[in-house]
Parts: sequence; C-alpha cells; structure tokens
Amino acid sequence: MTEEPVERLDEGALRALVPRVLAGLVRRGEDFDSAEDALQEALMEAMRVWPEHPPRDPRSWLTTVATRRLVDARRSDAARYRREETTHAEPGPGAAEEGDDTLFLLFCCCHPDLAPASQVALTLRAVGGLTTKEIADAFFVPESTMAQRISRAKRTLHGRQLDQPGDLAVVLRVLYLVYTAGHAGRVDLAAEAIRLARQLTLATEEPEARGLLALMLLNHARLPARLDAEGRIVTLDHQDRSLWDAREIAEGVRVLQSALAMQTDERRPGRYQVEAAIAALHDDAASADETDWPQILAWYDDLVALTDDPVRQDPAAVLGRAVAVGHVLGPAAGLREVARLREVIGDIRGQASVLGFDAEVSELHPLDVGQVRQVRELGGVLRGDEDAPRCGLNARVV
Repeated sequence: MTEEPVERLDEGALRALVPRVLAGLVRRGEDFDSAEDALQEALMEAMRVWPEHPPRDPRSWLTTVATRRLVDARRSDAARYRREETTHAEPGPGAAEEGDDTLFLLFCCCHPDLAPASQVALTLRAVGGLTTKEIADAFFVPESTMAQRISRAKRTLHGRQLDQPGDLAVVLRVLYLVYTAGHAGRVDLAAEAIRLARQLTLATEEPEARGLLALMLLNHARLPARLDAEGRIVTLDHQDRSLWDAREIAEGVRVLQSALAMQTDERRPGRYQVEAAIAALHDDAASADETDWPQILAWYDDLVALTDDPVRQDPAAVLGRAVAVGHVLGPAAGLREVARLREVIGDIRGQASVLGFDAEVSELHPLDVGQVRQVRELGGVLRGDEDAPRCGLNARVV
C-alpha cells in the first residue's frame, strides 16, 4: 500500500522552514550568501513542484535541493542534475543537528564583525523571514538603502568561518530588537523571538538571558490589551487587565525569579532583569491603583545606576523613574525629576503627552519605559545611528 503524503504546506509554513534550512547549510560550512541564494532557488522550485508532488519531509527536500544548487554552482562545467530528479526524487531524511539551528543562525547574524544596524537587518531577514521591503518599511528607510545594508552584511561574512559564537550581549540586544519588531505588529516575529530566548537560556547560564526572556514574556502578556477597537494605543493604566495572558505572566515571573536567585554581591542584576522586575510589578497589580510604586521606584533607582550618565545614556530610564517618583512623592516631585531631561527631550510642556504627563492638570500617568527604549533603540539601530545604545555583557555562549 502506498503511503499517503503529508498535508500540503501553505506559504506561511514554507516560510517558517527558511531559517532552519539556511542555518543547517551554514552550520555545515556553506558560505552565507551562497547558501541563501541556493535556498531561494529551492523555494521557487518548491512553489512549482509541491502543489503536484508534496514531499513527506519538506525540510529535508529543501535542504537537498539547495545543496544540489550549491554543487551546481561549484561545478559549472559538469552536467546539471536532471530536473526529474529534483522534481520527483524523494530525498532521505537529513542528519539531525544538535541544538537549535535557528539559534545558531541568530549567532551568525550577530557576528562581531557586523555593525549593529547590519546585525539587526540580517537577523530580521534570515531568522525572522522578513523581505527587504518589509524591513525597510518597518523602519522608514528606502528599500534600496536596506538592500545595500543587507548586501554589505553578507559581503562582510563572505569567506568567514561561522563556527565561533558572537558576544552574548550583542545577541541579547539584537534578539530584543527582533522581539520589538514583532511586538509592534508582527506577532509571529515576537513569538519567534520568545522561542529563541527560551533556547538561549538552555545554552548559557548567564542570568541576563533569563532576564530577557522574562521581560519579553511579561510585556507580551499585555499585548491583547495594548490597542483599542480603532487600533489606538491604550496606556497601561487604562488597559483591560482581564485580557492579559495570565499564563505568560506566571512563566515570566518564574523565569525572573530563577535569574534573580543567581545574583551575588559581585554579580548584581543587569538591565534586562531590572526591567523585567518593573514589568512584573505592573503585571502583578490587579488595577492601576494597586500598583506597588515604592517598589517600582526602588528598581528604577537600580536601573539608572547602571550607567554613568543616565540622563544622556538612558533617558527612558530617567523618565520612567520620574513617573515613579510622581506616584510616590507627588506630581511636583516627578516634574522636577523630568526637568533633568530638558536638554535631551526639549521643552517639557511641548512633550507632555510623550512624557506621560497631562500638562493642564500636572498629573502623572504610568509609563512603560521598556517600550519607550525599544522604540528608540530599534529606530536608531536600523537607521545606523552611531550613538545607538549598546549593552555591556562579556559572557559568551558555550
């Protein structure tokens, strides 16, 4: 009896295979740029062949066809494999790789020889599966500019042996920015960033990796309540908390607790752990009025202490602390704290809505500082700003 083929894949499922197949080719030693070109040819062939002959193992099929394209490119004088073999031959399952191939690809995209803007762009292209136009549109740059940036990144990686992991701090930061792109509208990309962060916590004992996962989960849990019926942003104090994902919050709190349990006098919580603690306190409050602002203020004190010049290096943290001060000590005290940012953000009253203040009544409103920093970093990095914020971990994935 002939075995029935598996259900046909739609374009979304086919797209989800791309980073895993690409990572397998690169892990095997293929050049990044050549591997991506070969995979694109394999995808075009799949779109032509699969409607009539769906494979039993789509990932293995793509890997086999892409490999044949690479062989063809290296053997330009040899006869190409017959189209019938590519079309109808059922390749055997490929050798299983240890670990997560997509995570390996993420570290390749965060290669230390790449500029931050290139790291993010290449990650969104190779790991996130976005097209060049989608990346360009998301960050308000011309498609030609983004195409050149991605091409430069590939040229930089050309001929390099991609067997050494990049700096973990860079990977964490890029992964958070990928999450941000999803949190801003591409829910699938946010979920993929969370999945990769989970894998990362298995690959390293660094507590900041757990802190990042916790921060993502605690922010992502509020996603269903962030927009109203007209698509407008709903501030934290007005969100319908019954829409928050309680399971994601519980997981985020557990992960954060495991990270904080690793701290010592010499190893204090880093930025992601501190921001996750602030997010956890917001998520824990049954209503805005029940928010534990004194404890949030204490965490903000720790956050601003992480930089030598927080007003210029981390104005979002200073702003978030000002909001907390306003809730604990009163609006006037909060406004005095915001005054420290005058040189950075310009006229305070003119930016009242951005700051979270009502200029008419001088009343503070809660601010999700993590989202402010995400938007600032993501825009700055993708524009290629030289002063885009950088992290400072030195740990590496083993």
